[in-house]
This record gives sequence, C-alpha cells and structure tokens, in this order.
Amino acid sequence: MNLTAAGQRPPMVLEDRTHFVNGRNLLPPFAAGLRQIRLGMGCYWGVERLFWSLPGIWVTAVGFAGGDLLHPTYKESCSGRTGHTEVVLLVYDPTILSLESILKIFWENHDPTQLNRQGNDIGPQYRSAIFVDSAEDLQTVQTSQQSFQKQLDRAGFGKITTEVALRHEFFYAHSDHQQYLARYPDGYCGLKGTGVVCPLPTVTVTIPTPVHS
Repeated sequence: MNLTAAGQRPPMVLEDRTHFVNGRNLLPPFAAGLRQIRLGMGCYWGVERLFWSLPGIWVTAVGFAGGDLLHPTYKESCSGRTGHTEVVLLVYDPTILSLESILKIFWENHDPTQLNRQGNDIGPQYRSAIFVDSAEDLQTVQTSQQSFQKQLDRAGFGKITTEVALRHEFFYAHSDHQQYLARYPDGYCGLKGTGVVCPLPTVTVTIPTPVHS
C-alpha cells in the first residue's frame, strides 16, 4: 500500500512518551528479542486495558493502522475516510507470552464476524484487524483464525471478517488517549465477545530467563 502524505504535515509528537501504567517508553527502539503485533477490536481504549497488565507484555499503545494517509489525526481516522482502523500496538516478550495466547484473547473478546463495526461503534475505523511483521506470524494468525472459525460455525455465527495483513505502519494516537482507561477508569469501553471459546493449540513451552532485567 502506498501511503500518501497530508501536505507537509510532520508526524504527531507524543507529549508524554511514558506508559501511564508501567512507566516504560511508548516509542521504539525496543529491546532485542521483543516482538510486535497490532490488533483492531473496536474502540481501542478497552482493548489496550485488556492487554497492558498481562505477563510478557512490555508496552502497549493506541493508534491507527491499515489506511492510506500518513500521520492521520484521531478526527481524520474517525471520519472513516482514511481507511485506518483503531488498533493497539502490543510489544511483547515471546519467551513469556506466546502469539497463540495473544490471539486467543483477541478472538474471544470481540466479535470478528461483524463487518466494519463492534456493537454500537459503527464504521471502518472500528473493524477487526490483525497486522503482523513476519510471514511466520501471518501463518500463525491464519491457522488460529481457521480454528476459531470452526468454533464459530458450531455456535451459529457467521464468517470472520478480520483483516489480516503484513507490516501495516502504525501511527500513534495523541497522549491523552494512551492508557485512557487507567487515566479515566469510568471511561467508555465497548468490548464484548461472542462467548465462543478459541481452542489454544497444545504446545510445549520452555520459559527461559526473560530477555529484560
């Protein structure tokens, strides 16, 4: 995808680069050995809260991906005209938290069969999406999706509409939206799953000493 610039507008500068919950830097570079994934599950506030305290999560951030405009603003993304969806960036340690475990949480905590919406949040900016950085991760996502689709079929749900793609650029939302529900605990959260359980593959995992101090 060829992203187009909005005039000569520079990237948005985060006023606060510190994660409100764990105190880590929201911006790269991140330590060697960490991996990244961007997940769209509707309004990103509740999605970020779902993940930020999981063992193995290094840092989370909210923003936009999957569109055709460089450095979109929140207002532009919410218009539905830029092609972006609200996503949460997860930076995680795969020696502690597997991609399969992340995907299980993803599938079970929203409705991936809804096209361009989640509940009352309607528009392409709320579509279900997974953006990964490698062909290996892409294969893992596709296998997980096929497995969950079988469970959805048995429960009478429709087909998964989740957009799955490689290397979509991530654009940070402004500072006040980062870790929003930690700053404002009574804020809006529209997360709601289908009640269908995603089977987690049986794997043998040896957890060595984490790559971070």
